[in-house]
Amino acid sequence: MKLATALVAALLAFTAVPAALAAEYTKGIVKKVDLRAGKVTVIHEELKNLDMPAMTMVFRTADDAMLETLKEGAEIEFVADRVAGKLTIIELK
Repeated sequence: MKLATALVAALLAFTAVPAALAAEYTKGIVKKVDLRAGKVTVIHEELKNLDMPAMTMVFRTADDAMLETLKEGAEIEFVADRVAGKLTIIELK
């Protein structure tokens, strides 16, 4: 019986992990793209995972290819996080 209980608990733990790791996208509008500096300025809604209210902020991007796809005035959905202490867009729709 103890083995069955442990097995069920382990199974529940593994099924809960993907939900916890699911990215929550935030809507924003690209205000400025600075290719030379590798930064983008975004007017965004609340960043819940970073506990930040809606505002305008400068972000780095996870890679240069992502930065090159962004255009001023574009409406985007993104996931941001701190990478090496810097606010970074890590996913982009």
